[in-house]
Amino acid sequence: MEKRIALLGSSGGNLYNIGGSDPRALIGEIATQAASVGIELAAVQFVAAKSSMDQARASTPASLFSWSEDLHELVVIHEGLLEEVNAKAREFDQQIADEIRAGRIDALVLVSCDPEDVNQHAIKAAIERKMPIAGTGGTSMARVQAAGANVIATSGTTGSTNRTRAIGAISAICREWKIKYSPVIGSTSSFAGAQGDVWSRIKLRGIMMAALPGFIAMALLLALGRIPGFDALGDAFGVVIGALPVVIAAIAAKQVSGMDDVGIVAGIVAGVLSTDGGIIGGLVGGILAGILAYYLVRITINLKFPATTVGIVSGGLSGLIAGLVVYFLIAPVALMAGDGIRSLIQSALEFNAVLAGALAGLLIWPAIIGGVYHAAILPIVLLEMEQVGNSFLGAVDMTGLVMVSAGITLANIIFPRDKSEATLAAPGFLINVGFGTFVEAAYPFMFSNKLVFASAILSAGISGVFVGLFGVRGTAYVPAVIAPTVSNTPVGFLLSMLIALGSAFVLTTLANKLARSKQVSA
Repeated sequence: MEKRIALLGSSGGNLYNIGGSDPRALIGEIATQAASVGIELAAVQFVAAKSSMDQARASTPASLFSWSEDLHELVVIHEGLLEEVNAKAREFDQQIADEIRAGRIDALVLVSCDPEDVNQHAIKAAIERKMPIAGTGGTSMARVQAAGANVIATSGTTGSTNRTRAIGAISAICREWKIKYSPVIGSTSSFAGAQGDVWSRIKLRGIMMAALPGFIAMALLLALGRIPGFDALGDAFGVVIGALPVVIAAIAAKQVSGMDDVGIVAGIVAGVLSTDGGIIGGLVGGILAGILAYYLVRITINLKFPATTVGIVSGGLSGLIAGLVVYFLIAPVALMAGDGIRSLIQSALEFNAVLAGALAGLLIWPAIIGGVYHAAILPIVLLEMEQVGNSFLGAVDMTGLVMVSAGITLANIIFPRDKSEATLAAPGFLINVGFGTFVEAAYPFMFSNKLVFASAILSAGISGVFVGLFGVRGTAYVPAVIAPTVSNTPVGFLLSMLIALGSAFVLTTLANKLARSKQVSA
């Protein structure tokens, strides 16, 4: 028979600042962990105030959340002043007590509950049945224990997260019922989640894509530093460059561990110690920290550490261990690897910059369509940007992909093959020019017309020739009007961009006219 649990509590005092203010996320984590082992969340009585309970008054706005078994989601059953919501919660408390006495609830999870007021009847019923209770909230759980409850796990809230609290509670309940349990790492938006292996979450592409805004911020800082009167930003530019390994490490640890705040803390600690290894060092440190954080959470929970200690130990210790490994062992190798990749690109440019640009331009569309761009080219772009804030391949990205896509979509706005295609093309053109991304806007036109596809590759190759000729280094993912300012040669970059756009525009226009003439003759 499926086990059923009820969750009782409130948004809490200290808890309010570390998850209690978002009941859906907090309770969603508990529902996710419970559902992974077939435990049903049968009832919820959760009082959510609009401020911490430490400062809340009778007149503080609040909501009472319950659980819909039909919808399998939280529902608000009453909103009003805290005084009114508490009165409604007392009525609901008696209903849950009746469910407990009827044997339809098998365990309680308490989250900053009120055992002497709005939760007193349910807790009294649980004590009568010697029901297992797990929960957090130092003061409230102490009162529950003092009342004689069968408390199998208790902890304060400091240093904990929604995930570690949920894992701690469900782990304790599963031990009590001798159910095999392994923490679920995944989305809680639908109270489902996916039980993934920590090693399968090591995705370099996802880490690099998530870190990209940090590199763009650096590039924009470089551009601002060139404005007369903003020379002091040059020092800030150096600070941001030094922080990039920390950014990557934090993202890597969060994604790999699946532990949200715990992973972020572990990644930051590891990243600070990995800065000597550049972004490769930060990447390695973050991945190691994420792996260690995941396993340390499981180990500490199995050892019955309180939720507060679980977060502190797993987040701090995993980051420290991973960071020290990189600091003493991996950083020199990582730095050499990064320097080697940059030297290889520089050697190609010194050998024949025009040829290198042409090849990069001709290959960049096949690379992004084939899935190679995000897996290989983007990491190299970020490695180039790590030292000077711009990149040769970043310039080819902007000219060969973004501006070519802009040229194709512009041609389909002004001279479309079919009038309906102008509406499709307009948003893509605006996003490419305004944000320096969304090259996929050209796909519908490229895949429906082989001549447009060939025009894209040819135009990218032509633009690459000029990127090599002018020795351009730059980046995409910034507005087209700003892109030249983050380049080492603003005029050269601007010309290369305009040539790419113009070439794609002219060739696509000709392809569209040819297609229309064939339709007319047919």
